[in-house]
Amino acid sequence: MKIEEVRARAFAMPLTNPSFPRPPYRFYNREYIVITYRTDPAALAAVVPEPLVVTDNVVKYEFIRMPDSTGFGDYTESGQVIPVSFNGEHGGYVHSMYLDDDAPIAGGRELWGFPKKLASPKISHEGEVLVGTLDCRGLRCAVGTMGYKHKEADKDAVLKAMMAPNYMLKIIPHVDGGPRILELVRYYLEDIQVKGAWTGPAALELFQHVTVDVAKLPVLEVVSAIHYVADLTLGMGEVVHDYLA
Repeated sequence: MKIEEVRARAFAMPLTNPSFPRPPYRFYNREYIVITYRTDPAALAAVVPEPLVVTDNVVKYEFIRMPDSTGFGDYTESGQVIPVSFNGEHGGYVHSMYLDDDAPIAGGRELWGFPKKLASPKISHEGEVLVGTLDCRGLRCAVGTMGYKHKEADKDAVLKAMMAPNYMLKIIPHVDGGPRILELVRYYLEDIQVKGAWTGPAALELFQHVTVDVAKLPVLEVVSAIHYVADLTLGMGEVVHDYLA
């Protein structure tokens, strides 16, 4: 293979059989259960990197079911997003993500820098209760429950929240073990269609686990919960701060 062909073909690893196709990625009927809870401000300060600024001592714990996503297939995800601001603009810092499918783990980490790790999240409808769970190798790490469609939510407000910027750290190591890339990345969701949104009572428990460390941001009080379904496109990222520059 000539050098020019390598340059033309290479966008992901492995070179001749990448783990995921080229973007963009469209998601249909993406189902969210988002439980917002109050946590320890010191715990937030310990994990949110400058130049991001924590705007409130709350965390959004997410369970997301993705039954139909171009390129990535059918999978489920769970993790934590922290409200922050960057240069005065409010958004969310993606702190942790756990999912059960190789392609979006590889693509999310390599393209955007999503902090994705392999685990076993699940969303189920158990009678009048929505249930979100996160397990890792047979051990329970998180469980969230929410009343099923108690009250319709404002879809315009949900759309506005989904359109806010999201931030994460993209870290790619050098061959010597140090960082080759260390960047703060911003991305947006695009072409969003909110199909339905509901609120209801909720509960959330997080359990200590050495590799799934969601409990390091402890639940002090559940503030609110929302359940919604939407179609969307995952927009590509942009570098807003280079830590190695």
